[in-house]
Amino acid sequence: MTTPIIWSIAGTDSGGGAGLAADQRAADALGVHCCTVVAGVTAQSTTEVTHIEATPPAVLQAQLDTLARDMPPKVIKTGLLGSADNVRVLVAFIDRLRAQQPLALVVDPVLRASTGAALADAELRAAYRDLLLPRATAITPNQAEAVALLGDGAPGDIPAQARALRALGCEAVVITGGDAALLQRHEQLSLDWLDTPQGCGWLALPREATPHNHGTGCTFASAMASALALGWVTADAAVLAKMTATHALRHARAVGRGVGPVIAREGFVNDPSLLPQLSLDEALPHAWAQRPRGRAPGVYAIVDCAERVEAVLSVQPTVDTIQLRIKRPTGMDDTTWETTLREAVTRCQRAADAAGALLVVNDHWRIAIDAGASALHLGQEDLLALSAQDRTKLQAAREDGVQLGVSSHSLWELCRASALAPDYIACGPIWPTTTKDMPWHPQGLDNLAWWAHMAPAPVVGIGGILEPAQLQAVAETGATGGCVVRGLGDDPGLTLPAWRAAWEQGKRRHPDDRAVTHGPHPSLPGPSGWT
Repeated sequence: MTTPIIWSIAGTDSGGGAGLAADQRAADALGVHCCTVVAGVTAQSTTEVTHIEATPPAVLQAQLDTLARDMPPKVIKTGLLGSADNVRVLVAFIDRLRAQQPLALVVDPVLRASTGAALADAELRAAYRDLLLPRATAITPNQAEAVALLGDGAPGDIPAQARALRALGCEAVVITGGDAALLQRHEQLSLDWLDTPQGCGWLALPREATPHNHGTGCTFASAMASALALGWVTADAAVLAKMTATHALRHARAVGRGVGPVIAREGFVNDPSLLPQLSLDEALPHAWAQRPRGRAPGVYAIVDCAERVEAVLSVQPTVDTIQLRIKRPTGMDDTTWETTLREAVTRCQRAADAAGALLVVNDHWRIAIDAGASALHLGQEDLLALSAQDRTKLQAAREDGVQLGVSSHSLWELCRASALAPDYIACGPIWPTTTKDMPWHPQGLDNLAWWAHMAPAPVVGIGGILEPAQLQAVAETGATGGCVVRGLGDDPGLTLPAWRAAWEQGKRRHPDDRAVTHGPHPSLPGPSGWT
């Protein structure tokens, strides 16, 4: 596989902290090749910026033309651009490149240095807004930069600012939380507002206690550009960028008398403490969501009726977990459907209690709670459809002991699931599946192993598990559950012994559910895609 190439078109920092120096470190941390195009030169240290000189447009053009003939980029990231003339050179070049091949553009609108020095005049800010933003795949301003780009009449709240920026033509916006306006919003959490075609919400991690944060914004934007070059969609790329920047903050160091630089490096992607949480809505998270780890889901059957639940649970030894995924018959009225579903849940819960298995009811959570179900499973769309009143009822049920499982198919969905502190998180599809339409690429065993290592809850592998050998492979990744649907066949009594044996064999190779730290997980997961 050829190493992806990104270009960083930005300024030099003579102190080695921000700009192209930080961009290079971030690209190296994600394993992409970064070509450094100098758009401006600064004379700065950790305490001051004494001079800023824009690269002459002809010199910028020469760098772009020379690189394009030999090392065309998958992604361009911009930082300090120095002048409106340089922006005009760049956008003409981007349009020409895009006529030949796909090209993503990440814009870090560097308008002011962390020392307070202004890096952009009114003409340059207008060029950002009118020329660069309509071409941007993603922009990564802090809140002060977002307000400066929007100008007079900018909305007061951050989610509205992001929507206004997207209305200017940006495909995705991440308003990062490094400036004072967001620092004051939460003492414990570092918060970035994510607004992308895939999902929106507050991206949160515990705040790092360090005075040295020079180059954090550059690191975030360059990491996001690198992740896009590796094939991630924008929401997932933002997650990896936050992980990279937070890890870089942990390795920040003092190198002068002022604010020292952050240092991006490898290793961030295998540290579970760096997995962010993503809120469901615009409400600020109150605290870092944590919940004791639930029971291991084990062999997890999914069936479509009460009779099928009873048939599976009559086999001994039976499954550890069984999900009732029942669909409303066409034409059935509301009253009859509610009565039918309530009776089915009650009947299935009785059978599960007798067999010592966990019954999970999919989707129909209100009726399931009222019928005494012990566990629920919700997909991401179901979660987003919850009203404030729904969430209050769901939270009350959880406090009464009702367990919750949540689906996830991508990195940002894993972060959203984590924010709910569920009892387990489903990861899928592991292999191609025909049971439902999936807009995601199959995760494969490597991604499942990474999920199992990184997730704050037990992980269940689901999708395309048709043979016992596949279930064994799922167990070997460190996942604590594996779903069997069609593989149960017409007579579970004939098929279930082989499924149980496969699971036990796989778990013997991973007796500790968290021992995958030393297992086969890759250094970086593969993109989940969005087909």
